[in-house]
Amino acid sequence: MIPFNRPYITGKETSYLTEAVNKGKISGNGHYTKLCQNYFTQQLGNEQNLCTTSCTDALEMCAILTDIKPGDEVIMPTYTFVSTANAFILRGAKVVFVDSRKDHPGMDEELIKQLITEKTKAIVVVHYAGVACDMDKVVEIAKRHKLIVIEDAAQAIDSYYKGKALGSIGDMGCFSFHETKNIQCGEGGLLSINNAIYKERAEIIWEKGTNRSAFWRGEVDKYNWVDIGSSFLPSELNTSFLFAQLEEIEKIQNRRKQLWEKYYNGLKILEKKNIILSQIPNYATNNAHLFYLICNSLEERTSLIDFLKKEGVMAVFHYICLHDSPYFLDKHDGREMPNAKKYENCLVRLPLWVNMTEGQTSQVITNVLSFFNIKG
Repeated sequence: MIPFNRPYITGKETSYLTEAVNKGKISGNGHYTKLCQNYFTQQLGNEQNLCTTSCTDALEMCAILTDIKPGDEVIMPTYTFVSTANAFILRGAKVVFVDSRKDHPGMDEELIKQLITEKTKAIVVVHYAGVACDMDKVVEIAKRHKLIVIEDAAQAIDSYYKGKALGSIGDMGCFSFHETKNIQCGEGGLLSINNAIYKERAEIIWEKGTNRSAFWRGEVDKYNWVDIGSSFLPSELNTSFLFAQLEEIEKIQNRRKQLWEKYYNGLKILEKKNIILSQIPNYATNNAHLFYLICNSLEERTSLIDFLKKEGVMAVFHYICLHDSPYFLDKHDGREMPNAKKYENCLVRLPLWVNMTEGQTSQVITNVLSFFNIKG
């Protein structure tokens, strides 16, 4: 069976783990945490970066930093992972979902305007498949209505919008280093702070609501509980593993892009069958996080996945729309979201991981074409 995902190991992870242990400090905010954060400060060119135990934690920090209170409204796409919504619902927000675009699973930026009310506090964009939303449109709307912009860039490391790194454009950005992501440490995340007004408080929330980081820098003579917060820091074991991955990011990305291009070139003939391939708008770059197809119907998608499984290929669908999920169904305002439902029913993701061989990639292509009765 060709798995959907297989985490890539550079070979340096175990030696860095050992080094972290030998340094005698494996709790958070140590040597490797600082190395990882410095890497992202250089890559993103922003105010501050804080490693977290997950992207979920980074999103929850955003909800605290934006001072979300019960009744505040937060606009976000329905076609996303549940963490995007949970982070704000936990603070009492009313989540207002947006449909996807017709040409891409990302949120339809044009629909945001009509959903803004006097209670709207933030817009959360999700860069699906690592492909940028149209951030000029989002930022312009946010400025006009004095709203906060948060980027869920869980899938978007090393991806850009008009030359600017995703995760560095909104007021804050959130990344994931889950084992399914391009760069991974099993479980991990990052909060990027791009607006200086959040910088000092972010560090306090990150340190369980204390000013401990300021204490270690000698800025205060003792540290105290000064705000709300939680245990968002990852251990040095996580960040030492992560740093080994970051050192190899160019190699990892080059290989993923090669595989993505092979899929695209091998499968573009499917457009004759009205099958849509992964789309990259001209303002965005491709970080090859995933490769997807859009089938014509749920039945076709189900049959394709079943067929590939019998041929030894693990392909999978993706999100179930949050607006009509069991938890949210009685909270939704009743708007239909046909584009997002289409992706829910018709999108299928193909295996894509660094150590896939040419033979495995060719097998997937051949099997997909065979299902659609096309000879490769």
